[in-house]
Amino acid sequence: MGANDPWQTLISRVLAGERRSIARLLSRLDDRAPGFEVAARLLAEHAGRAHVVGITGVPGAGKSTLVNALLGAWLAQGRKVAVIAVDPSSPIHGGAVLGDRVRMGEHGAHPNAYIRSFSARGALGGLSHATRAAADCLDAAGFDKVLVETVGAGQSETDIMALADTRVVVCPPGLGDEVQAIKAGILEIADLLVITKSDLPHADATVRDLKDMLALRRRFGQRDWNTRVMPVHAPASKGIDELVAAIEEHRSVRGCGTRLNGNAPSSADESRTTPPDAAADDWLNRLQALAARDGPCVTLGFEVIEGGAGSATVTVTLDDRHINFFGSCHGGIVFALADSAFGLASNSYGPIAAAIDAHIAFSSAAGKGDRLVARAVELRRGRTLAVYRVDVHKMRDDGGEEIVSTFTGTVFIRGSKSDAAAETKSG
Repeated sequence: MGANDPWQTLISRVLAGERRSIARLLSRLDDRAPGFEVAARLLAEHAGRAHVVGITGVPGAGKSTLVNALLGAWLAQGRKVAVIAVDPSSPIHGGAVLGDRVRMGEHGAHPNAYIRSFSARGALGGLSHATRAAADCLDAAGFDKVLVETVGAGQSETDIMALADTRVVVCPPGLGDEVQAIKAGILEIADLLVITKSDLPHADATVRDLKDMLALRRRFGQRDWNTRVMPVHAPASKGIDELVAAIEEHRSVRGCGTRLNGNAPSSADESRTTPPDAAADDWLNRLQALAARDGPCVTLGFEVIEGGAGSATVTVTLDDRHINFFGSCHGGIVFALADSAFGLASNSYGPIAAAIDAHIAFSSAAGKGDRLVARAVELRRGRTLAVYRVDVHKMRDDGGEEIVSTFTGTVFIRGSKSDAAAETKSG
């Protein structure tokens, strides 16, 4: 981007804190205006100072009310606070009610607050496609805290894991039987488990069930932080001060900028199963060997061209095998390409990971003769779960790239270091 590029001009104004420019930039990122990918990368270069706090949980758990209470508490401390609220999109017209802003109206006019709603636009995983870039934008604009409220989430909507520095999972009283409480998924990603509506009769039982869940579950990479269960009653500000203190304590332990750290483990215990300084050829050879044993990769003509710790790049040139009855690339081929990159990246340490969740969104079509490139990167890796993102691009004749789809996936790590080492030696 040149100095006179509209994106660059807008970003410069955002860095100066101009609220109207922030609004315009967020809208353009949400609309995926031409050049948005480059703009997102530029914003990321200026981000990393703000503390991103993710608020997630089932629909109706009281997330927006809790966000409003946290917003008020931090504003009272003199902090600059931004809120990104993701609302579900209508399956009929694609829009959203954007009702989360109604519950935060009392702080909307505060000079240190900025509240922005996004429609999920069909994206799965709990976030919208623009959430990451929006967080970077507000971070770069000088906000101290960026609160990200996900759309009402189930057990598999865990994209917030890779975005937030501190992850707050909101649980209403009466979750159901004890088996429901110990299921893996969204509860497992929590740094803080917050029981909302603690004035209701079943609140104490829910607190007890979740504490039992944490006691039963093995500790994976949690030596520097133990997940806490905290009851709150946000409308009466009960428990809010304690929650704010716990969030600040977590920030002091884990720091900020999680989403910008790429493949960095989030704690010393979350070490890798293969040395990070292994030669690039070793990684590539390992992944190519895995791909050669994968039937879809071989049948569909996929080729692994790059590989690393938790990363893989897979490419294909589209031919008659890949074209549907409309004359364009079959969506299943794009998914298979992205899924192959995802599977190879997640098993780059040895085949010890099993996919448990995957979501794909399509942006543009491709046709016969086009070359597609799927790049998978590891966003976060713990002892039990790892999250990956895959971007599928179409290579243009001018050397540029056009986004075709975005893919996110979560794997359960079912093996160990010794399993990976043995598999590597035997392969």
